[in-house]
Amino acid sequence: MMGDMAETPLLPLDETWQRALVVVAHPDDMEFGAAAAVARWTGQGKEVVYCLVTSGEAGIDGMEPQRSGPLREDEQRESCRIVGVDQVEFLRLPDGVLEYGIALRRRIAEVVRRHRPDVVITNNFRDTWDNATNLNQADHIAVGRATLDAARDAGNRWIFPEQVEAGLAPWPDVVAVWAAASPDSRHAVDVTDTFDAGVASLRAHHAYLEGLGWADFDPDAFLRDSALATGERAGVPLASAFEVLPLRWGGTED
Repeated sequence: MMGDMAETPLLPLDETWQRALVVVAHPDDMEFGAAAAVARWTGQGKEVVYCLVTSGEAGIDGMEPQRSGPLREDEQRESCRIVGVDQVEFLRLPDGVLEYGIALRRRIAEVVRRHRPDVVITNNFRDTWDNATNLNQADHIAVGRATLDAARDAGNRWIFPEQVEAGLAPWPDVVAVWAAASPDSRHAVDVTDTFDAGVASLRAHHAYLEGLGWADFDPDAFLRDSALATGERAGVPLASAFEVLPLRWGGTED
């Protein structure tokens, strides 16, 4: 199955929208492949807001969470600045032990109702990165699944009605949720012109990358390999891949 997907041409991603909300588990999640797409969209004048469910405080083995969390938040803000995003918020739920369920859906639905996006973007939430053996991380799976459900919850006034009673109107106008770097991606966006900004945004996570201890890790080479492979399938030099999940009944991926 993976071989077939790797050969399938990728369709252009719809860009006829104005507001996007990014919801991911950790600082650095978008930067490992999708930040260049964000730079493209902000360069087009689109509004992109980031919501980080955790502060990534459990992500650096040699640094205590109480020190790591604020540092990683600062790195994420700088990373966002590089790609043209100036609205960044952190829910500060506990890193590494997130659970899919009503509580997480409630928190994310509140964010959707506040920001009223056309499109919601999250990270890959499939079990693997390759439809084979490269396993995904538990927080990514929990947040992605909860984001998909919360984007629908936000449009129903009878789900989490306390938010509506507190003045947050339902928001039924999210057209689709996009999952970046999903192994089931069928769409892509050309990031040839903004690739360098994406690399710089990953480099901004300096403390995190240093803490990983990956010998000779080169953000440019790492991102370029993936962008080249995706670009080949999309018919452009460099691209980022997304799985499109339409929310409206009868909606299509196109």
